[in-house]
Amino acid sequence: MAGPGELFDLTGRVALVTGGSRGLGREMVRAFAAAGADVVIASRRADACAELAAEIEKETGRRALARACHVGRWEELDGLLDATYAEFGKLDVLVNNAGLSPLYDRPVDVTEALWDKVLDVNLKGPFRLSALAGTRMAEAGGGSIINISSVAAVRPGADVIPYAAAKAGLNSITVAFAHAFGPAVRVNCIMAGPFLTDISRAWQEETHQSLGRLALGRAGDPSEIVGAALYLASDASSFTTGAIIPVDGGAP
Repeated sequence: MAGPGELFDLTGRVALVTGGSRGLGREMVRAFAAAGADVVIASRRADACAELAAEIEKETGRRALARACHVGRWEELDGLLDATYAEFGKLDVLVNNAGLSPLYDRPVDVTEALWDKVLDVNLKGPFRLSALAGTRMAEAGGGSIINISSVAAVRPGADVIPYAAAKAGLNSITVAFAHAFGPAVRVNCIMAGPFLTDISRAWQEETHQSLGRLALGRAGDPSEIVGAALYLASDASSFTTGAIIPVDGGAP
């Protein structure tokens, strides 16, 4: 039986993280590289991806590919995967982490453009990227896809209706893809609660007050996503697929 160190070892694997240059994505990229993986850092900001890639290579000695990509645009996703395979020859772990939730005052103020933008990045892009990557992974004999959802998917608020709808859809396609690509490829979801990322600076006062209702009584530090991400990316989760795992501080 493999020991804990071996179970979580990602040496020789390649992990791609969308929205990987900041917030939860940045922490997962750093953790995967520290566990031995080469990494692909994708986001809309090429400069931020390149800066983190340089840090990763210097600190861990792992290879890091920076790639600008808007995941809401399907035509860019083929290029992202082609670049990954051209650089590393394979892909073992995909993390669909990129997301956004623009503010609005009232539901009636949600424009068609805002609705489409939120659904494109949070649901349409992850669907297409999972379909493309999962197909290649299955043909190669294995892999792990990790979707980053939100507790808003099951406890939506009036201020995040498009986002909540997209994340509920992400939960759903997680289970569907687990069946579509099983048994070779595992597909799971981390349903994240409130984390102190850049987005938290836009929280309303009632959001801060609601943290007291969590079992842990606080928001999470971005580094606290790492344990679940490493579990799902590695052999430690070899019998886990189609799972929606809350990492939310004990939301009521």
